[in-house]
Amino acid sequence: MLTVMKFGGTSVGSPESLKSVAEIIVSTEGQKVVVVSAMSGVTNFLVEAADSDKIDCKQVIETFSRKHLAVAEALFDGEQMKAFLEEFDARIVSFEKTLRGDRKDPFYKDAVTSSGERFSSLILSHVLKSMGQKSVALTSAAAGIHSDGVPLNGFADLKRTDADINMKVRPILEQGAIPIITGFYGMNDLGKPLTFGRGGSDYSGAVVANALTADELQIWTDVDGFMSADPRIVPDTIRIDEMNYGEAAELAYFGAKVLHPRTIEPARQRHIPVRVKNTFKPENPGTLIHHLRGPKNGLLMSVAAKTDLSIITISSAEIAYRPAMVARIIEKIAEKNVIIYSISTSLSTVAFLLHNNDVQHTLNQLNSLADTDIEKINVKSDVALVCCVGDDLLDKCGVSGDIFGAVKEVGTNVEMISEGASDSSLNFVVPMETVVSTVRALHAKFVRGKNGRL
Repeated sequence: MLTVMKFGGTSVGSPESLKSVAEIIVSTEGQKVVVVSAMSGVTNFLVEAADSDKIDCKQVIETFSRKHLAVAEALFDGEQMKAFLEEFDARIVSFEKTLRGDRKDPFYKDAVTSSGERFSSLILSHVLKSMGQKSVALTSAAAGIHSDGVPLNGFADLKRTDADINMKVRPILEQGAIPIITGFYGMNDLGKPLTFGRGGSDYSGAVVANALTADELQIWTDVDGFMSADPRIVPDTIRIDEMNYGEAAELAYFGAKVLHPRTIEPARQRHIPVRVKNTFKPENPGTLIHHLRGPKNGLLMSVAAKTDLSIITISSAEIAYRPAMVARIIEKIAEKNVIIYSISTSLSTVAFLLHNNDVQHTLNQLNSLADTDIEKINVKSDVALVCCVGDDLLDKCGVSGDIFGAVKEVGTNVEMISEGASDSSLNFVVPMETVVSTVRALHAKFVRGKNGRL
């Protein structure tokens, strides 16, 4: 039995939580490979430092060192502390070199913001050693995680990672040791760190699990698993016991902040079950995500929302008959790596749903197209995408009518609809001011109410 276990920032954020994590690892049967995030708050601190126009490297290093040393001092003493400091000091020297590096390097921010994982992994490895376990702290470079893509938004090269991890990590497992690997980033062809986006340590765990063909991937976080809605806006949510890969991927992509959206695919490729569990309630079963699951009663399993979005509508005569032009528009938007959450077309318009923060540079890109290509551009800001996930929604007669009937009851206007791309989800856009009431109404009627499970 080989289990890949990923622990998030809150799970490794204090001496007490690090001890709890170590106990969870030790109590897990079989071989274990662990992937960790930076300690809670560290990545935000590093992002702020990397973004600063006038970075005070000395102050950043002192603050960074103090935070990690304070945790280490609460956990280690004597020879254990001495052994830890030898590795810690070497990594601080490397961190200082990174921080003082070329700020014009396109991968500078990747290198700085991924530094936290190098220290959380080191501390956790020494906690395990203090408990009599054999453990090795590995950076992504030492473990053999390869990445490709653009700065701050990379993806794993699964084929190269597979070869290297099996060469570098598997021998450590066979020696009875527990590898603790840095999450969040891989190494690109230039030998530089390339991060996987915020929350990317989940994805790192899936990449490692894929390479080792693990029996299970466990994502340990600070929630009980996937819920039927966001508990912050719907107080009577239900934990989802079981999901298939498609349902989990849809929810992760469209608003459920439980998993990084890319986590599912590397696991799905090798049919590796994914279990989401709460570090602070390890006795809870969490949510199991796998290839097949039993049927559920009721129309919807979960309702999620992605907020702070905008609709950009582009008008041009008979654009539906000009596919080359639509392609040019998409290419222009893609040049800035803007994520498009939904697309809708008509004879003379095409509409894109994207984040509010991406509107201005998207407009700049579109304005560079020839005037004869585009007649008019409209922007509707501050909208939200509601994602309804359930069993085989495309095969059930009247699903759209039922859902939009409930939306009408709370007086919400639907601005845009996406249906048919997935058989497990129906997505639509509403104004930001009505998203909470919309989610609550759908959850009450189709998850908790007479048309739902209970």
